[in-house]
Amino acid sequence: MSERIRVLVVDDSALMRKLIPNILARDPLIEVVGTAMDGAFALKKIEELRPDVVTLDLEMPRMDGMETLRMIMRRAPLPVVMVSTHSKEGAYATFKALALGAIDFVAKPQEASSGHLDAIATQLIEKIKVAKRAAGTRTLGPVIADAPQPVKKNARVALPPHRIIAIGVSTGGPNALQFVLSQFPAEFTGSLLIVQHMPEGFTEMFARRLDECCALDVQEAKSGDLLLAGRALICPGNRHMMVRRMPRGDMVVLSDSAPVNGHRPSVDVLFHSVSQEFGPISVGVLMTGMGEDGAEGLGAIKASGGVTIAQSEDTCVVSGMPRAAILKGYANRILPLDAIGAHLIAQFGGERAAERASRQEKLDRSEKQDKNDRDDKSEKNEKNERMPASINRS
Repeated sequence: MSERIRVLVVDDSALMRKLIPNILARDPLIEVVGTAMDGAFALKKIEELRPDVVTLDLEMPRMDGMETLRMIMRRAPLPVVMVSTHSKEGAYATFKALALGAIDFVAKPQEASSGHLDAIATQLIEKIKVAKRAAGTRTLGPVIADAPQPVKKNARVALPPHRIIAIGVSTGGPNALQFVLSQFPAEFTGSLLIVQHMPEGFTEMFARRLDECCALDVQEAKSGDLLLAGRALICPGNRHMMVRRMPRGDMVVLSDSAPVNGHRPSVDVLFHSVSQEFGPISVGVLMTGMGEDGAEGLGAIKASGGVTIAQSEDTCVVSGMPRAAILKGYANRILPLDAIGAHLIAQFGGERAAERASRQEKLDRSEKQDKNDRDDKSEKNEKNERMPASINRS
């Protein structure tokens, strides 16, 4: 049997310090080596017990979760899974914690105070295992929390995009997306659609945080939102996101249909929809995440003539999603995290990219017109050939 994962549980609630270890005890590969009621005790126990992973509550007396996380990352970085309250304040603090270096988070269910944590048991166990595997991977550090404020456009002109860029991401995604999107200029000519596996209630705050860090216009998507140049739309938690080409413009359509690959939102749902509606002007980007969601959808984008990109495994927190697509031959390009933004801007979003897209669009229209002219001429010739000789003579 593999070596057990040593976990320290940090929570100010005596009930949580009892329930979380009971949940983790269900898995034979996990051993809870200790608990702590606040950050000060946690730091001492980390030195004494040398855990592999820490689960960390955010709201605690004396030293709260945020300061504890800063100290952990400063002294001796460990994989940390945040256990967050299901509220707007909890969501904002969670994203700040992820930017400081936490691997992932689990949202406490509303009924947690009554002792009901079964809803997150499987999720918490899986994320602790992922956190242990992620220890030592070459990913971004907490420095992105100190990124300078972006320069926003005062007034955006609503322009149709030259490219539709669909991004799928899961574990490790919040930090990775913040890093990539913060590189885009306000005048980017493509439109971005993003599925990040995340619970309902957290995506609105996630979109707000990204909007604060990016020159792009970042919003949580709503049905009917138009796909515009310089806009990034984040799929809401517990919904699927698709796209439709409509007379008044290309837009987002949200759905409550059944989970796909165990996920709602599902990356595959978005990618398949983008491939069907936009074909050769679509771009699919599959980034860090657990499982295989998005791999088949990336294949559909490639088959439709679009461009496909997978994040390199060595720069993922968890490489499952991009690795599945790479092994199936669905990725045109495999890029490290720090090259994805620059590549998208250079190829699909700058002035030169817009000029190329415009020239290509004109060429496509010209070729289509030429084909129509040839078809009309051919049809006319066939018609003349079928006419009776007496009519032709007259």
